[in-house]
Amino acid sequence: MANKNLHLPAIRGQYKYNEPMKNYTWLNVGGPAEVMFFPQDIKDLQKFMREKPQDTDVFVLGGGSNLLVRDQGIHGVVIKMSGPEFSRCVVEDGFLCCDAGMKNFNLKDVLLKNQIGGLEFLCSIPGSIGGAVKGNAGCFGSSMSDVTDRVSVMDGAGNIFTVSSDQLGFDYRQSHFPSDWIILKVWLKYEKSTVADIQNKIDAQRQYRLDHQPQGIRTAGSTFKNPQGFRAWELIQKSGVAQLKVGGAKMSDKHCNFIENDGTASAAEIESLCDQIIWTVKEKTGVCLEWEIQRIGEGKDN
Repeated sequence: MANKNLHLPAIRGQYKYNEPMKNYTWLNVGGPAEVMFFPQDIKDLQKFMREKPQDTDVFVLGGGSNLLVRDQGIHGVVIKMSGPEFSRCVVEDGFLCCDAGMKNFNLKDVLLKNQIGGLEFLCSIPGSIGGAVKGNAGCFGSSMSDVTDRVSVMDGAGNIFTVSSDQLGFDYRQSHFPSDWIILKVWLKYEKSTVADIQNKIDAQRQYRLDHQPQGIRTAGSTFKNPQGFRAWELIQKSGVAQLKVGGAKMSDKHCNFIENDGTASAAEIESLCDQIIWTVKEKTGVCLEWEIQRIGEGKDN
C-alpha cells in the first residue's frame, strides 16, 4: 500500500510504512497506515509540516481510544506524537499546561502532587489530552470545554500560535476548528483541593466505571452520543437491538452503548452492526443516533 515515492522530508524521528493501525486503537481493528510518522519533538514536526508535499493527507492519532479505522487502512501520513517531548505537564501561571500527547490517566500523580482539583474526571477518560480536546471528552458532569483555557496549535504550514477555547468551536462531544490544526499544548483551568478529596473523587469515579462499564475488553468507550433529552443505551434497549451481533462485533452486556470486539471482528462488521442499530432505533423511536466514535480510513464500500 505504501508509496515510498511520496518524497517525504528528512526527519529526526521515525517513519514506518504499511504500519497496522489495529496496533494503535483500542478496538484492535483497521488496515495499515500508508506511512506513520513519529516526530522526535515539535521542531521535527514543524519541519515535516513545512516541507511535506502539499497534497499529502495527514491525520493526527491520539490515544486511539475513540477511533475506528476501516479495514483498507489510511492513505497519507498518520502522525503519532508519542515521545517524551510530547508528554510533559507543568503548573504554569495558574494553569496546568499539558502536552497534547500526555495520557489522561497519567494526570493522577500530577493532580495529587500539586493538590489540583476540578480535573479528576479526566483521569478516567481513556486516551490523550489532545484527543480529549478534539472530541470535547467529558464525564461525571464535566467536559473539556469547561476546563480548557487555551491551546497551542500548529497549522498545515508549520506555523505555531495560541488560540483561546472559544476559537475551538466546542460542541457536545466534538469541536470545530480547521482540519489542519494540530494541538500541541493545552492550558487547563483548575481549583485548589486536598490530596484526600482528589483521591476520593478519582477512586469513586474509577469504581463507577468498574461497576457500570465493560473492562479488559476491546472497546472504544461510548459508541453513540446521547441525543438531547435521551440516553443512547436506553434507546438501544427499548428498540430491542442490545443483543445484536455481526461477526465478532456485539454491544456489551454490561453497557449496551459500548461496542465490543471479541478478537475476531473486522472494522466492517463493527460499522455494519452500528449502522443496523442506528436504523432500527430510528424506526422504533424516531430518534437518530449519532456516532461518538470517530471513523477514518477506507473500507470496501468507500
